[in-house]
Amino acid sequence: MRITDIQRCEVRPGRLVEWTLSPATVATATGLPEDTRPPAYIQESHIRTARSVREDGLFVPTWLGTAFDIPGRADLDALQEALRGWTLRHETLRSGFRWCGESGDEMRRFTLDADAVSLRRTDVGDFTDPAELVGYLQDRFDATADALRWPNLIYAAVLRDDSTSVYMAFDHSNVDGHSIHRIPGEIHELYAARVAGRAMDLGPVSSYVDFCEIERTDADRIDDSHDIVARWREFVGRCDGRLPNFPVDLGLDPEAGLPTQKLLREELADRDTAAAFEAYCRPYGGGAVGILAATALIVHEIGGEPVYRTVVPFHTRVKSRWSDSVGWYVGGAPVEIPMAEARDLPSALRTVRAALHANRHMARMPLARVLRLLGDDFRPTSPDLYSIVSYVDARGVPGSGRWAEQKAYGLIRVSYGDQVCAWITRLHEGLWFASRHPDTDVAGKNMRLYMERLRDVVASTVLPPPPAS
Repeated sequence: MRITDIQRCEVRPGRLVEWTLSPATVATATGLPEDTRPPAYIQESHIRTARSVREDGLFVPTWLGTAFDIPGRADLDALQEALRGWTLRHETLRSGFRWCGESGDEMRRFTLDADAVSLRRTDVGDFTDPAELVGYLQDRFDATADALRWPNLIYAAVLRDDSTSVYMAFDHSNVDGHSIHRIPGEIHELYAARVAGRAMDLGPVSSYVDFCEIERTDADRIDDSHDIVARWREFVGRCDGRLPNFPVDLGLDPEAGLPTQKLLREELADRDTAAAFEAYCRPYGGGAVGILAATALIVHEIGGEPVYRTVVPFHTRVKSRWSDSVGWYVGGAPVEIPMAEARDLPSALRTVRAALHANRHMARMPLARVLRLLGDDFRPTSPDLYSIVSYVDARGVPGSGRWAEQKAYGLIRVSYGDQVCAWITRLHEGLWFASRHPDTDVAGKNMRLYMERLRDVVASTVLPPPPAS
């Protein structure tokens, strides 16, 4: 699915209905005992960062979501049962955190039993103006899918005679891109089964809450003498004591506070060009290597840095039991590309392949744990710890072949931030580019230049690939 924001996902007028966890469910949650399974380090870092930024006087929405259509005017009872069934399937969606301890600074988990979860449906009313509907949805998602409240999810449907658009938004602490990609197919299956009056069992799915406990237990076994910590310490030192931003001029004013952001999203390559790029990069490890190699070349051309330093996101679903699970299964690995060794695309591909091979395993150690062990003051002042360039091949996701006809989108909230986050998605239709960046004239110019040069590099690979040796 294409990544975009709520303003650009084909919102059309209709009758709006929304679902939140019911007051009875929320009341039950307030009296629950502690669930001893801890937050994942990435969850804790995200929530603490949100609180830190909020204490500095800025509300920065960071929710993720999805939008997709189902045919005709939806059967609301069937859709509600599909939404509830899907929610119960993923334990993290009925689990939250409280601030505890004498200082009020300790995060403690609580988790509802599945039978205690119900949805409340609200008929909001008719909208005839798409812009008004977009504004309403964004405001509701901002207020509800918020890191510092619970519950922090909301579902909505816009009903019309010919189709119904479904919108689902979540605080980032419970979902990642892979989770979002799987939602349209699963909701379609569950809804179709409810309409037909047949049982629909998607099969058991492992719990992200269990994963959090396992990952944190493993992470807590290391200390500051561990090799991974030492390598991060060296990397951060070479980044002047910070985690890296996108290495081009973004026109930032350090005295002006956190800037607003802007979305840039376009098709990067059509089906045939994307296939040629993939074939060219395959001997070196595939599209992810290719995008990172192209990025290294382009940012060196724009910014002139002799070494491209970045944190590369990798999923942490290292065992198949987590593949269908909703959660935030993402880690980061530090990567350095000396541009003296990456003079053109083939040499850049070789250099990137070697760097990823050497460092990928480091993504399994939560960065928040590493930063804690470094002992430096990493109190975040931005919702993004670092800039990313992410590549995902989504063609293997169940139902992805129908995303175009279903008008399926992955939704990101573009609000405030001084970092660059770019996502390149391989779809059946080609390559799709989306990024959010500081809304300055300089950043806008350089990010457009980056995207256009990336398009050029991808298009250049229609020629036969060179030998990989």
